[in-house]
Amino acid sequence: MWNKHHPLTLDGPGESDTALVHARDQLARWRAADVDFLTVLDRRYPLQLRRVQPIPPVLFVKGNLLADEVGVSVVGSRDVSVRPQQLASSVARGLVERGCAVISGLATGVDAAAHHATLAAGGRPIGVLGTGITRVYPETNRALHERVAAAGVLVSQFSPEHPPDKHTLALRNATMAGLSRASVIVEAGERSGSRVHARHALAYRRPLILTDVVVASTRWGRELSHRPGVYVAGSAVEVLGVVDQVVSDVDVGA
Repeated sequence: MWNKHHPLTLDGPGESDTALVHARDQLARWRAADVDFLTVLDRRYPLQLRRVQPIPPVLFVKGNLLADEVGVSVVGSRDVSVRPQQLASSVARGLVERGCAVISGLATGVDAAAHHATLAAGGRPIGVLGTGITRVYPETNRALHERVAAAGVLVSQFSPEHPPDKHTLALRNATMAGLSRASVIVEAGERSGSRVHARHALAYRRPLILTDVVVASTRWGRELSHRPGVYVAGSAVEVLGVVDQVVSDVDVGA
């Protein structure tokens, strides 16, 4: 008798039509705001993320996301010193010259330097957010968000209005590492989110490039520097030389 009056649906008993209408309305609102929505079942879902664990089941996207993108992360401290900031910019320009997308997290410091240099060189920036796609964090980077979305793409795995917190920012670092053929950490602190990025890059078996600044200033950098798949570089030329060596060797989704 219960099943007769409360038939099972994909969402459980009852209210299936209402739930579907609500979902369609929500999708329409996101698309009206130029926000796209992908699941892991979509053909356009990035190949690099398909074989990482845990895989983000959904992505919110603003801009043009390419499934087979060849991208390299350039990440590091928010309070960046002069030499690492210049290094981040030089590495980003070199990646653009090589036809690589430049992936970073739209934070201040190293991230912003990498995004600005990519835009100035006419390259493709990919901004991976630790918030929902409609949020801006930090607020001072609002104009940069808009420029990255116009020239490349913004990506978030969180519901569009989700605020930043320690958990979302850590997951953002994992997703950046997963999207990347290789990762460059330019400068970082002992408890930096870049350490999370580094750990995930190695877990995903993606090449990790640490600058000599990271190795000299952090215990974790020194410990990782001896691991297989980790390279230490002292200049933009050395970083890009490693990129030339490893990116062509890394299989999509490996």
